[in-house]
Amino acid sequence: MSLVRKFATVGGATLGSRIFGFARETLMAAALGTGPMADVFYAAFRFPNLFRRLFAEGAFNAAFVPLFAKEIEANGTDGAKRFSEEVFGVLFSVLLLITIVMELCMPLLVRFVIAPGFADDAEKFSITVRMAAVMFPYLMCMSLTAMMSGMLNSLHHFFAAAIAPVFLNVVMIGALFYALYTGAEPLQTAWYLSWGVLVAGILQLVVVYLGVLHAGMSIGLRFPRITPNVKRLLILAVPAAVTGGITQINQMIGQAIASSKEGAIAALQYADRIYQLPLGVVGVAVGVVLLPELARALKGGNLREAANLQNRSMEFVLFLTIPAAFALWILSDEIIRVLYERGAFHQENTAIVGSILAVYGIGLPAFVLIKALQPGFYAREDTRTPMRFSAVAVGVNCATALTLFPFIGAPGIAVAEATAGWISTVLLFTTLLRRGHLTWEWALARRAALLVVSAAVMGGVIMYLQHRWEPWLASSAHLATKVGTLGLLIVIAMAVYFATAFLIGGANLGMIRRNLNRKPTAKVDG
Repeated sequence: MSLVRKFATVGGATLGSRIFGFARETLMAAALGTGPMADVFYAAFRFPNLFRRLFAEGAFNAAFVPLFAKEIEANGTDGAKRFSEEVFGVLFSVLLLITIVMELCMPLLVRFVIAPGFADDAEKFSITVRMAAVMFPYLMCMSLTAMMSGMLNSLHHFFAAAIAPVFLNVVMIGALFYALYTGAEPLQTAWYLSWGVLVAGILQLVVVYLGVLHAGMSIGLRFPRITPNVKRLLILAVPAAVTGGITQINQMIGQAIASSKEGAIAALQYADRIYQLPLGVVGVAVGVVLLPELARALKGGNLREAANLQNRSMEFVLFLTIPAAFALWILSDEIIRVLYERGAFHQENTAIVGSILAVYGIGLPAFVLIKALQPGFYAREDTRTPMRFSAVAVGVNCATALTLFPFIGAPGIAVAEATAGWISTVLLFTTLLRRGHLTWEWALARRAALLVVSAAVMGGVIMYLQHRWEPWLASSAHLATKVGTLGLLIVIAMAVYFATAFLIGGANLGMIRRNLNRKPTAKVDG
């Protein structure tokens, strides 16, 4: 299967999850707006989400997958199964301990880490503590899910792992429908959502476990032992956990700063959900597929193939995210208005969330390129270098957010996250290039520049039509009119971008064919 077809498999499933996520956030906006219960729920949910990134997706996609692939190559399925059971026993025990400790310390965590700004409001603080306690076991479910997803990705069974996140959105949408149907108060709605998160975590774990069984492998629970393989995993996983969760860490810092202003946390979350669509469909797909592919190429000594994989991934990322960045910047208010502006979500909310989304658009290519560049380190079992770069990015993010938030509010936090993302991208790219793990292609650099020109032409067309069609996109227009107008505008923008890109040489059939029909290159020693 070609690289792009694998991206499409994972990206397609992720797209389904993100679409359900949009539906969820639209219902959330109608039910809770940017009011205090929205802030409370998102603050409480962010914490288990942070640890999911730290202990689950980041650590296991970075550390577990290369070691699992090595076990398959060296000792076959039996060796891989034994390694998985060793890891599962240790992971289960550690997660259980972490969950117990965090549950006991939740009041302190909310006061000093999750939402310091809530400390002066006793009711808000108390509800946040209780909701975080209900949702924190989601971490345990998702960490075990991430491990099994890593197994499935290494075995080239991508779909079950990619489709599992849909269940979180489906369960939460069900909870919101029930709340809206029964006319539940915002507090009751937030409680329905909190319990829904826990139920969804269990469902996701069941889905990937069934996927592992379908792939011909089972996992038994062993007594936890630190074997040489597990020790190597832990050495790789600790820095990888920090690196993999860099976006969540930056968002947690932003949330802590934003908690001092009512509505800021919810505003950031609503904008985050939209830019997560291209980030998830393109970035997550590239990261999930590229890591095992690079690991296998390097284990087989195919250095030229590994370099080609890295460049083709960046080519794919730039082709899709550059126009998305321009579109999010220009159409931010219209997108927010169509998706959220109803019920408890008003025009004033649209202006704030729209300004945040515009800034996230600038950072989008960086956020996605990080997903394409980090596997170049992880596949070589180097998790420390990306961790050091993440530390730099966190420092920049924290300093920038603290500086800007008092002056421009929540958009300042988005500026900080986007700045940190671009700094991480530059550090990752230049280091891979300097080490010889990335091959500089002047043709790729030229195509990237032409893609920017194509996106700029597209942006000009969008702004012209945006002005001409302003009455049909205004808040006072009927929802169906706004949806139809925005949809037509996006279709025209895509047509202009692709036509211009192919016309001036930013993209060509050779590039598409090269990605669709990739064949392994000869082995090169080095």
